[in-house]
Amino acid sequence: MAAPIGSRRRLGAELRRLRNENALTLDEVAALMTCSTSKISRLETGKAVPKVPDIRELMRIYGVESEDEQATLLRLVRDGREHGWWEPLTDGVQSERFVLESLDRYVALENDATAVRSVDLIIVHGLLQTEGYMRAIMATLLPHHSAAEIDRLVQLRLTRQEALRRVHPEPLTLVAVMDESVLHRPVGGPDVMTAQLEQLYLVADRPNVDIRILPFVAGILRAHAGHFELLEIPRDLGSNIVYVEGAARNKYLDGESDVELYRTIHADALGAALSRAESRALIERYLHEHQSRTGR
Repeated sequence: MAAPIGSRRRLGAELRRLRNENALTLDEVAALMTCSTSKISRLETGKAVPKVPDIRELMRIYGVESEDEQATLLRLVRDGREHGWWEPLTDGVQSERFVLESLDRYVALENDATAVRSVDLIIVHGLLQTEGYMRAIMATLLPHHSAAEIDRLVQLRLTRQEALRRVHPEPLTLVAVMDESVLHRPVGGPDVMTAQLEQLYLVADRPNVDIRILPFVAGILRAHAGHFELLEIPRDLGSNIVYVEGAARNKYLDGESDVELYRTIHADALGAALSRAESRALIERYLHEHQSRTGR
């Protein structure tokens, strides 16, 4: 399940290194390439799909003569043009306002990540949701999507969850700080919530899944400003990324100061949350309450 965005980001890092070694600015390189500055910037940040002629010209400008280095850069171009496993499931699926924005980019980054650290304030993290819970959420957030599109998005999310169970490479680590209100908020009816709480209780016992409940008594923290995720990316694929959901649009932050800020906010929330054992016990309490109401 290779992710082309990882190759693009690594290629971008190499191009940025070469430009800096040649003491050239983005504007100067763009002038030599007779293209826009934004094109060079997008190549260096991994946001553009690289083309062989462009990279060959940049290698000429930067004086890359080593055959090994040329081969490495061209391999990254090739890998960066591959399709991700998720694209058949997202192709043609339109975003609704504030929903599904840059879906492909997020899935590609998550696919490259070794760990995800999140703060979930409204709903259960997507990697922990049951199919029934997913469908209930999507029915509310995506009222204009067809049943076929919803089926594809559900399959996408279920496939993403396989990262928590994989053997090679090592399974994805998830550290999810979840507000207690998520356990309390009804989604999809009593049976759906009971099944979701059962899944949370079971998955919380996995060594690579750390679910921490932020109790109501913790009060207000910086983490309550909004949902975010810190994706830890292997160094050879690029820098770590913070994904922040906002009312107007979602943001991806990769600056060192931004990543460190959100790492601190997550750590503060983790410190205020219940322990793993206490969190699992609270999930069990909510589960028993739902089971008593549904007769399960």
